[in-house]
Amino acid sequence: MILDFTPDQRLFHSTTKDFLERTAPVAAVRELADSGGGFDRDWWRRGAELGWTALLVPEELGGGSVSGSPVTELTIVAEEMGRACAPGPLTTTSAVLAGLARAGDRFAAAIEAIMSGETVASWAFYRPGRGLSLDHASLSARAEPDGEGYRLSGEVDRVESGDQAGVFLVTAGSPGGPVQLLVPADSPGVTVTPTWTLDVVRRTARVGFADVAVPPDAVVQRGAEAAAAVEAQLQIAAALAAAEMAGAADRTFEFTVQWMFDRYTFGRPLASYQALKHRMADNKTWLEACHATVSAAARALDDDPAEAAEAVSAAKSFVGAKAPVIIQDCVQMHGGIGVTWEHDIHLYLRRATLDRALYGTPEEHRRRITDLLDRRAA
Repeated sequence: MILDFTPDQRLFHSTTKDFLERTAPVAAVRELADSGGGFDRDWWRRGAELGWTALLVPEELGGGSVSGSPVTELTIVAEEMGRACAPGPLTTTSAVLAGLARAGDRFAAAIEAIMSGETVASWAFYRPGRGLSLDHASLSARAEPDGEGYRLSGEVDRVESGDQAGVFLVTAGSPGGPVQLLVPADSPGVTVTPTWTLDVVRRTARVGFADVAVPPDAVVQRGAEAAAAVEAQLQIAAALAAAEMAGAADRTFEFTVQWMFDRYTFGRPLASYQALKHRMADNKTWLEACHATVSAAARALDDDPAEAAEAVSAAKSFVGAKAPVIIQDCVQMHGGIGVTWEHDIHLYLRRATLDRALYGTPEEHRRRITDLLDRRAA
């Protein structure tokens, strides 16, 4: 967790934690999984009322942060969502709002609908097997100029909450460079195919665009402006995914420690065995480092976004590498019950595994750090 909460942030944290504990206990998550639903829209609107969707939106557009550190405050929500294995499109919605907010009041109506929770927005960006290069030529969606608008074609995979989205922010390549387009999900030529994910309540979709007409007033950014917006969106999404993994690992560690005191073997609690103490001490050290790197990335994004790329990639690569390992070791500590469907621990491992893959794997972010260092040395 963030180590230096302000009083306002402490209140925001406690409010968010209480809301998730009351409305999204693990039993409710399992019910959603059994029903096949991703998340309840009324529940998401209530989360929006707590301010989750307003943090990245400037005050002149109806938003505002709790204490002037919007990304830090978003990571508070993300960590608590990870601790609860809660559903909800927090990361993808935040990425979309970050992009729309950069465009100013031209998209005020869309921003208001997304902030209120009435409209779910998803970022259509992912490019399987193409790393984190922002070269517009490698983008899965292509936009061909059509007057002042575009004709959009192609297919984008792993669109988070895509099956429940009312609108997509599509990052596409064009002859003039990257463009970002706001496309309603019910536009002619748009097809949405739900895809399976390891997470029991976090849904993704494959979104296809067949010569979709995009009018000029739906063009969010073009060229260099679009490239800068995509970079900012990717950093925010990666930081939130890392925060969620840290929260999931934190909760898993917490109930595993309790299990080790409650579970006896040969007349002794598991927690009394020196070898197991050493393993959990290592896990605790890694866990604290996960929280620290997430906190550093969030502060960098709040204080100097232009220089935050290295801190964000360090957080996503480190937490993505360590959080699943911590949770896997906690599975081993539970013994046979830890690999059953009935135990909750697999829900947290699933969440961390999915977050590890979304918005850049640890390997992709380590390569990104190397590229950043090479450019700095040149």
